[in-house]
Amino acid sequence: MIRTLLLSFLAACLSLTPLAAQEAQWRHGAALLGEPKYPAGFKQFDYVNPDAPKGGLVRLGGQGTFDSFNFVVAGVKGTPALGITLIYESLTTGSLDEASAAYGLLAESFSYPEDFSTVTFRLRPEARWHDGKPVTVEDVIFSFEALKKNSPLFSSYYANVAKAEKIAEREVKFTFDQKGNRELPQIMGQLTILPKHWWEGTAPDGRKRDVTQTTLEPPLGSGPYRIKSFEAGRTIAYERVKDYWGANLNVNVGQNNFDEIRFEYYRDATVLLEAFKSDRLDFRTENIARNWATGYDFPARQEGRVILEEFQQRATGLMQAFVLNLRRDKFKDERVRRALNLAFPFEEINKAIFSGQYERTASYFHGLDLASSGLPEGQELAILESVRDKIPASVFTTPYKNPVSDTPEAVRNNLREADRLLREAGWESKGGRRVNAKGEAFTIEFLGDSATDERYALPYREALKRLGIDVNVRIVDEAQYINRTRSFDFDMVGHVWPQTLSPGNEQREFWGSAAAKNEGSQNYAGIADPGIDALIDKVIFAKDREELVAATKALDRVLLAHNYVVPQWTSLKQRTARWNRYSHPENMPRYGASAFPTVWWYDEAKAAKTGAPR
Repeated sequence: MIRTLLLSFLAACLSLTPLAAQEAQWRHGAALLGEPKYPAGFKQFDYVNPDAPKGGLVRLGGQGTFDSFNFVVAGVKGTPALGITLIYESLTTGSLDEASAAYGLLAESFSYPEDFSTVTFRLRPEARWHDGKPVTVEDVIFSFEALKKNSPLFSSYYANVAKAEKIAEREVKFTFDQKGNRELPQIMGQLTILPKHWWEGTAPDGRKRDVTQTTLEPPLGSGPYRIKSFEAGRTIAYERVKDYWGANLNVNVGQNNFDEIRFEYYRDATVLLEAFKSDRLDFRTENIARNWATGYDFPARQEGRVILEEFQQRATGLMQAFVLNLRRDKFKDERVRRALNLAFPFEEINKAIFSGQYERTASYFHGLDLASSGLPEGQELAILESVRDKIPASVFTTPYKNPVSDTPEAVRNNLREADRLLREAGWESKGGRRVNAKGEAFTIEFLGDSATDERYALPYREALKRLGIDVNVRIVDEAQYINRTRSFDFDMVGHVWPQTLSPGNEQREFWGSAAAKNEGSQNYAGIADPGIDALIDKVIFAKDREELVAATKALDRVLLAHNYVVPQWTSLKQRTARWNRYSHPENMPRYGASAFPTVWWYDEAKAAKTGAPR
């Protein structure tokens, strides 16, 4: 997922239309809906420790490998190193205690008109690359054009940006091809800025650099960190830039506290856990329920040298699911997709494998106030009525519910219903096998990239076998997995789509018809439906929070009604484990869960008792 699943930032200020006599109004920051929390001239975010000490090392783990430092072509070529964006900056940055706001980073201020048809950013004169050269408008335009042209993700994300132009020495203007899309200024504030002069220059070996190709030459950045050292595919270390130009900006105070951030790569999730337990890694988020229940019963935890802590997820919703590739004919019928959901033994898996720690995902915005429930009413109903001819009639009469298989009788009933739906869709059961009118067997290949995927895929395979469906669970290495998912060469995969409190244009990338055709997009399911497209626009062009919530619930309801995926499971808490060398502010941000390592720091007193990292 993009990692980011793209958290909300807003470059916002009001300027009058071109015909107006008054000048544009420049602002330090703004919220997507309403006013920003922090006024002009604020000293720091409320949740940081402005006196946090600088220093120390933190070691983080990753699974797989990397072969590039160029994130521009990540959706097409290569696997970028973890943490590579630490060396870069965007025009604006968000706060972790607001649902959707942005404040100037590389840009000192920004402005847009009431119809959201353009946005203009004014760069800070002190902004510098690590080689001492200023960050320029030319860098901004180069970055925008490189990402839009070469990245499938950003090509979709910037589809409505018609033009980028220099209008003054430190001012860059983006013009949009539509009006009323209040998120477009926000999107352009998120733009990561690359150094044009470096990418268009020559490497020490005489090779001409090329932003369209992968590279393992450490790139130039402007951010708080630079690459210190690396071993291709195995480890990469970033060091804090001691003379970083933006160290004292209010949006940076109390952050970027570690002298070194190191990422160590491991091929297997089991080895990753063992690496943490043997003190080769300092902090990890635990996503495997069995590990959380029993995997940390070792002396260092009992002695208090390892701390387990849960943080509430308040700002992030998600859909985690088995994704069915609608580009394959066997999944095109909605009855088939519902039958596959009816066969999924969630309760059995949750009890036997996950120690009962999870709840079933029941929404594309699970965990947020944006999730639909019951029958539509009020503004949501009105929105659905406006597209009634494009959406399933069931959304008006039948609330979506995942099947429940908590008793043997429920399991049998669900399988009977699944059998009925499959027969209606033309898949008969003959000799214990599910076949169509041509005699072709119904087979599914589940594609995974970790041995842990087998733990839940195999029980699902056995359940589907009872319906006469043959499932091949195929686990491949990360490189092959990435290549196959990029090109949509799969029957079924597991995937997570993260959601923020302010959904918008990224919904086109997740579910839009155009994205279904673009290799490398996040529309893995291949959804291409006019009703979904219309509802995405309702979300994007919402004029206030009430309308945004109603439109998002309507979109969620219709996505669920189509049974595009088989929902899996989730937890609304972030489970973390750390060696006791680090501290965080007492007043943690409301949104951002653990916010590690953003607001944390190396605690010398704790490290003296626990032992320093190596």
